[in-house]
Amino acid sequence: MAAPQQVHQSYRGKQLHDLLYKSRAKQIQEFSHVPKVFREALVGAGWKVGRSPVHHAVTASDGTTKILLKLEDNRLIETVGIPVDDDKGPSRLTACISSQVGCPLRCSFCATGKGGFARNLHAHEIVEQVLAIEETFQHRVTNVVFMGMGEPMLNLKSVLEAHRCLNKELKIGQRMITISTVGVPNTIKKLASHKLQSTLAVSLHAPNQKLRETIVPSAKSYPLEALMDDCKNYFLETGRRVSFEYTLLAGINDAKEHAEELAELLHTCGGGYHVNLIPYNPIRGSEYKRPYRKVVQAFVDALEARKITVSVRQTRGLDANAACGQLRNEFQKNPLLESSPSSEPNLVPA
Repeated sequence: MAAPQQVHQSYRGKQLHDLLYKSRAKQIQEFSHVPKVFREALVGAGWKVGRSPVHHAVTASDGTTKILLKLEDNRLIETVGIPVDDDKGPSRLTACISSQVGCPLRCSFCATGKGGFARNLHAHEIVEQVLAIEETFQHRVTNVVFMGMGEPMLNLKSVLEAHRCLNKELKIGQRMITISTVGVPNTIKKLASHKLQSTLAVSLHAPNQKLRETIVPSAKSYPLEALMDDCKNYFLETGRRVSFEYTLLAGINDAKEHAEELAELLHTCGGGYHVNLIPYNPIRGSEYKRPYRKVVQAFVDALEARKITVSVRQTRGLDANAACGQLRNEFQKNPLLESSPSSEPNLVPA
């Protein structure tokens, strides 16, 4: 759409920028610092300013808050605010944001894939999740993780646009942003070429190809050796270490032998990595179980004995259905699917 002539005046452009990103105006009628005739010109040119409304929100006992946003096409997406509090309130506020409506990859333990896949999110739909978290908590977001619904690498164009906006406009440092992926061929190299100072988090979940394919079906198209080579290249290109996410599933991938095999795999990568263990967050209808604490600790001990840097993610929001996709599936039982449940996911990034 054509912009009104006044927008091309630099001071008007700055006014619009400040209204959107500093005053956080939600509609053109709130542009009180510009003349009425200018506001009318924007409306006449077809400009729209708006946010997706909060459809539902639930807060866990630890303060973690999950929000469902209702998009223009009536589809629902999830975003989660995770506060770390001190005596004066949140000292750190992390927004866990979605990149797609649903997910086509159908990882076996994930609630999002069970709800189906509809479409990619636009960049503004990604950014507005952070704004919704800030409005809910009345506190600026300090950290962003692309670990909500969807596979970010299958929507890389919008993710990179949103990343730029979060960094340049919302002033969230690149090092405070994490982009996750289960692994999509050729996309890690593409991301590395942008030389962002953001962390790459790779959802590994298994120390060998055979086991990984049972947990992450899409791994069939991306051999573990190739994935690890691309991760090594990301570290060399950016200087940013890679975080390997490993969900511990009781009796499936949590044995000491699995830890030893994982350590061997990582040592072949050289340096520049970290392991983040995630005890499984149970979802309704799943046969997977959360491992006992002593099993988790034994896994940690086995990795540390082999000089692997490892941490265990603190479980947040258990009483708020904070695992990806759980809350949306309760409210949107039958999403419009664009991917057939019987077909292999299409690993072609947008």
